Amino acid sequence: MCGRYASARKKHELLEEFEVEQDAEPDKELGADYNVAPTKNVYAVLSRVPKEAERAVRQLRVVKWGLVPVWAKDPSIGSRLINARAETLAEKPSFRQAFAKRRCLLPADGYFEWMPVEGEKKKKKKQPYFIHPADGGVLAMAGLYEFWKDPSREDDDPLKWLVTCTVITTDAEDQLGRIHDRMPMMIERERWSEWLDPKLTDTSQAAGLLVPAETGRLTAYAVSTDVNNVRNNGPDLIKPLPEEEETALF
Repeated sequence: MCGRYASARKKHELLEEFEVEQDAEPDKELGADYNVAPTKNVYAVLSRVPKEAERAVRQLRVVKWGLVPVWAKDPSIGSRLINARAETLAEKPSFRQAFAKRRCLLPADGYFEWMPVEGEKKKKKKQPYFIHPADGGVLAMAGLYEFWKDPSREDDDPLKWLVTCTVITTDAEDQLGRIHDRMPMMIERERWSEWLDPKLTDTSQAAGLLVPAETGRLTAYAVSTDVNNVRNNGPDLIKPLPEEEETALF
């Protein structure tokens, strides 16, 4: 699964990196977050066709992590739908509509996974690792987004609509599989436009765009267990452990 990631790039950097045409919320900017956890607000890149427009426009929006399906009775279900398995997107009622019509990219600097530490005395301990693009570039995680209408609010209430997202996951490639058997699905730049295209509603065709990262595309290193606490934040969370500390783990 993917349950924690880092997203520290500024809004103007993301607008440029993802060639965004419209800042959907110009008055809202998220701060650098080195410990993004479920239910937090995150940036999402998506394409939508504005009213009276002829084509889709690439947007940057702020959404809540944890997908709330349109049919949900209340938004609490979102905390259980932070990830969507790539293998069953077209089958699961929670995801199939969004997979056909509402796909997005979730920008990240990297994500965290935890690996059990071997040894009798340390068998219950897990070591966090920060996994990120080897070239230092942005990680464009495949995601889905959804709009949920709150029936308890008036139509003119700005909180009437909740926009949420989920991260699509896949089997981890060999090098990363030793840490955890699942990983976020990446979408490479050359497939961004097709993945985001709302006119692409054929799920079998959309599934063909989900290609796991090539071996060596991502790299990992051990980091401080400070990341375990969601209240902790800051760039120190993604600093590599000193070599002597990592060696002492095993």
